Amino acid sequence: MVYRGGLENRFGFTPNGGSNPSLSASPGSDDGRPEQVLNMTKTLIWVGVIGVIFGILWWQGQLKRFSVYWQQTTEELKKCTWPTWTELKGSTVVVSISILLLGLLTFVVDQVLFALFIKL
Repeated sequence: MVYRGGLENRFGFTPNGGSNPSLSASPGSDDGRPEQVLNMTKTLIWVGVIGVIFGILWWQGQLKRFSVYWQQTTEELKKCTWPTWTELKGSTVVVSISILLLGLLTFVVDQVLFALFIKL
């Protein structure tokens, strides 16, 4: 396509180096197939990369180690005693009050130190 002044713009840039705002300069055709091919290519590359990583981990035995770790973790969690709903609510109240008191203490100390250092 020929633009004003006879400059042919094949790369989507204007003569001063900026991007061309015309729709005809955008990559891909009207049906969008090249963009779909580009997206499919990116997806296939990522699938390949993940497949290679999976294969390397399998070959090194890391997946088996992770499987053993997961089994041991679930066994240990079965041995744990979990709090009842009442215990959980009580602990939540204690933690909330502690956070409130610590915040209040920090605020008071900050105000006192601010007042002391401003007067000096």
